Amino acid sequence: MVDHPGGRRLAVGAPSPYPPPIAMSSPRRPLYVALALALLAGGGALTLSHCAPRGGARTGGDVDEADLVAGAQLYRTYCGLCHGDEGEGYAADNANALANQQFLASVTDEFLRVNIARGHPGTPMASYARTHGGPLSSEEVDQLVAFIRSWQEVPPADLPAPGPGDAERAEPIYAAQCASCHGDEGEGVTAVSLNHPVFLATASDAQIRYAIAKGREGTPMPAFEERLTAQQIDDLTALLRSWEPEEELDEDAVAEPAAVTASPVIHPDGEAPDFPELREGRYVPAAEVARALQDGRRMVILDARPTSDYTRFHVPGAVPSPYYDLERVKEHLPRDGTWILAYCGCPHAASGRVMDHLRAEGFENTAVIDEGVFHWRDEGYPVVVGPEPGTLADAE
Repeated sequence: MVDHPGGRRLAVGAPSPYPPPIAMSSPRRPLYVALALALLAGGGALTLSHCAPRGGARTGGDVDEADLVAGAQLYRTYCGLCHGDEGEGYAADNANALANQQFLASVTDEFLRVNIARGHPGTPMASYARTHGGPLSSEEVDQLVAFIRSWQEVPPADLPAPGPGDAERAEPIYAAQCASCHGDEGEGVTAVSLNHPVFLATASDAQIRYAIAKGREGTPMPAFEERLTAQQIDDLTALLRSWEPEEELDEDAVAEPAAVTASPVIHPDGEAPDFPELREGRYVPAAEVARALQDGRRMVILDARPTSDYTRFHVPGAVPSPYYDLERVKEHLPRDGTWILAYCGCPHAASGRVMDHLRAEGFENTAVIDEGVFHWRDEGYPVVVGPEPGTLADAE
């Protein structure tokens, strides 16, 4: 069993401009915003007494009411698309339930902070801190953490350290009980990835054991203390820990792509693609887009993911158009019927939001690349690494 601290402090950003808002329509909005505004008017302080620090500063204690209001807006803008407006989870990408009380009772603010800031690159959970190519300053990340923490209604959980475990002994248990949701190697299928370096660098052994034993009430994750022995749970904890890379996480600095200032049309002198009829009137197969790109067809491709993911890799010629900044490229888009395609890693949530916005604005011939960018890459279609759109000649 490897002893592992509850989290490593990692830099998460420098000041940045406040991101464009998206309207807050959730029923939870009046409660938090009205409460914060009332406290502002009365000069009071909002104290989350149930979240007092406990054995390693599980939470941050007093919360500034202005931070709570700002955090609510940030959450609606960046997080609700996948995690749900109420933090209920599973709105897209099988994103976990952030408002789940067992989750909140067992994770530290630092765990939340680092996982927001760094994300889980290689999954739909992008890096959101500006230092990692995302849109948020360090202060904004902290405001998000404060808002998520404000959902906690129960005391911090007791997290005893696991006993010695045997990772090899746990392998058949994992295959039988966990792999169908979390993947054969912890890569995630319909549940979170358990083998991701950022998760393993920030989750303590005690936190992992608690999640296995207690589950997540109201979600597909059961309480395995009702199915497995204490030793089997310790063994599973050891197995998950064995997936952690030996090397420390590096700072993984990612450049943010520049704003689009010119026409984003690919092959401007080419003919229009001859795409088949769109599935459900929305989706075009990745193979058709790859063929059109190779044939020099005229089109625009928008990357709807956060800018950090765009910089890591993107479709050649694609320009950043993140789902949370729908005005980013609109003024540069052609209105002459040129095909405008959007993609993300979801594979449809973020790109669907961008496409729906364009359709509402009167753009014709819009579609979502059906299978998403991870399928595109895994099929061996060309990708460009870096903050510039690039061309097929620049592709890997």
